[in-house]
Amino acid sequence: MNNLHRILFALIACAITLPALASVSATLERNNAASGETVQLQLQHDGTTDSQPDLGPLRNDFDVLGSSSGSNVQIINGHMSSQTQVTVLLSPKHDGNIRIPPLQWDGQQTAALELTVGGSGNAATRQGDQTPGDASHIFLTATLDQKQPYVQAADVLTVRLYADQPIFQASLDLPASSDVLVKQLGKDRQSSETRNGRNYQVIERKYLLFPQRSGTLNLNGPVLDAQVQATGSNDPFGNDPVFGNIFGQMPLAGMLNSTRPIRLHAKPIELNVLKRPASATGANWLPAQNVTLQESWRPDSGTIHVGDPLTRHLHVAALGLTGAQLPDLSTLMSVPDGIKAYPDQSKDDDAIQGDAVQGSRDQDITLIAVRPGHLELPAVRLKWWDTVHNSQREVMLPARSLDVLPAAAGTTSVTMPPGNSEPSIQPSPSVPANTIEQPARVASIQRWMWTSLGLGLLWLGTAVAWWRSRQRVQHTQPGEIAAGKKPDEKIHAASAFKAFKRACGANDPRAARQHLLAWAGAVWHEDPPPGLNELSRRLDDDKLVQALRQLDRACYTGNTWQGGSLARSLPTPPVQASLSENRHGLPELYP
Repeated sequence: MNNLHRILFALIACAITLPALASVSATLERNNAASGETVQLQLQHDGTTDSQPDLGPLRNDFDVLGSSSGSNVQIINGHMSSQTQVTVLLSPKHDGNIRIPPLQWDGQQTAALELTVGGSGNAATRQGDQTPGDASHIFLTATLDQKQPYVQAADVLTVRLYADQPIFQASLDLPASSDVLVKQLGKDRQSSETRNGRNYQVIERKYLLFPQRSGTLNLNGPVLDAQVQATGSNDPFGNDPVFGNIFGQMPLAGMLNSTRPIRLHAKPIELNVLKRPASATGANWLPAQNVTLQESWRPDSGTIHVGDPLTRHLHVAALGLTGAQLPDLSTLMSVPDGIKAYPDQSKDDDAIQGDAVQGSRDQDITLIAVRPGHLELPAVRLKWWDTVHNSQREVMLPARSLDVLPAAAGTTSVTMPPGNSEPSIQPSPSVPANTIEQPARVASIQRWMWTSLGLGLLWLGTAVAWWRSRQRVQHTQPGEIAAGKKPDEKIHAASAFKAFKRACGANDPRAARQHLLAWAGAVWHEDPPPGLNELSRRLDDDKLVQALRQLDRACYTGNTWQGGSLARSLPTPPVQASLSENRHGLPELYP
């Protein structure tokens, strides 16, 4: 028992004195590394500890890719010793002689180390726009289309990865910046190229850079993270020109032998961003290579009467800008007294054109004439800045004359009294004013009273229908949902169409328009039509065009409306499958 007590006492004493005698050390697996290679730094702590070393000083010259830790305890001839080890994987950020500074761990400090990075090796070399040396197996280049772009103008950054040996699990990243918006341009391109007697596989990727402020901007260059075969690898697929895919897409490539990570940094990117010139006097700042402005009309011919809806479609496209950078087209167009304008929601789009992006914006604007006569629509002008010739340019749509005829016999015309923003109802010129003015006012008041009552009843009916639809959804069989059915959407569409039919029967144009668009929104829930013009194009039925146009005109002018014609033209909801086919008949912008 006495001997056992002595042994236990000795073990406890050793455990107590080990932290006091603890020391830390640092060693590198090698003192030289080729550009792009990773190195392992091993830190050792004598004794047990729950803390971790401070790796912060390493981040000035290295990327810390990962770390692992372990410990061991040994008892030899009654003497116990323990050690804690931390292995850190480092990727140098630049070439040259790099000093690894002393690191703190539990109040102790490691000795400084030296690492030489660069020269020949079997991994890679960092390059910017220069030609790589003979020993470069993998390298990156990054070139700018313009080194002095205008603020908010697109600048193309082309990144190329050259490799003459297989790499696996590769990822290319462009670090984010708060001063520059980045968008990848198109898809990666693959090619081959011979340099210094070596055949390289080349991966090319393009980015669009949109600087958000003027002045000098410094950005970190693109970074490649990948795995390459370790020295002495015998992977049967690695060196095969057919199976050795540069991005390691073959599942067996690199699996039959060990690999090691590499990290490549392209040179930093410097932009000297020009501010908006003083000679750019346009209301919108549009730095682009080319801008076009087009229009179309529906209907494009024929006579125009008071109250007839006339749709003007505007299309603007800019090479070197995205659709989101283009202005609201309705703000470019001014209308004279006697015309009311109702813009629909605009649609933006981006397309690849060569090595640039072309943004576009489309918008429909419905025009309603509220009095007869000769009306002049002013020219539409848009100023933009030509980044190729460094000058301001302008695109223009010419002025357009409209000869508006009085409203057709039997309908009321619409005029705009001075100081009033809403149209008022005036007697038709075909009926004497002294016989219709007073009854028209009474009829108008009564019509609004009945309309308000009808809308209240419709709201109550919609609420009841919604409650009933919720009850039906709760009782839906699980098999229906598993089969891909959407009971909420089907019930909502059916309720909206029934409400539309009731509004047609009540000759209520506003309620009919509201419920018809609600039905369309349930059918095209991912892309609902913004108005009746768009809906008529999607339904693609000539019989409905005139009926929907009459409904649109009645909603804008407040004229009396008979819903029977529209109800007969659209007795039942069209089949949703055919609607989807019509909607998606256009080819995709991208392959």
